[in-house]
Amino acid sequence: MRKYETIFIAQPELGEEDLKGLTEKVQEVITSMKGECTRLEDWGIRKLAYPVKKCFRGRYFYVNFAGNAALIAELERRLRLDDKVIRYQSVKLEKEAEVVPVVEEKPVQDAPAEEAAESATEE
Repeated sequence: MRKYETIFIAQPELGEEDLKGLTEKVQEVITSMKGECTRLEDWGIRKLAYPVKKCFRGRYFYVNFAGNAALIAELERRLRLDDKVIRYQSVKLEKEAEVVPVVEEKPVQDAPAEEAAESATEE
């Protein structure tokens, strides 16, 4: 199973019951598709960079989980259909980046000096 993270933005004026129902729905989708939810965080209400669906603020949620591509498709489908969700984005998490050693480049000889010598011999 691959690891993913999803951030979704809910409408800011939702009550606690609506928010609890929304987060339970997300967790239910993950567990029903044989995924494993490792973290669900409520980041609170924040100002949006630009208005989305006539909202200037939104309530951010962060979900970290393991699953497969079918799980992502179903989760995004359900978030798209829910009117309480303004935006969402899912990202596949990679392993730690491998450190690649930098190859030293050989110094380039003066190309203009060689070209000047060639052009002088042609004349």
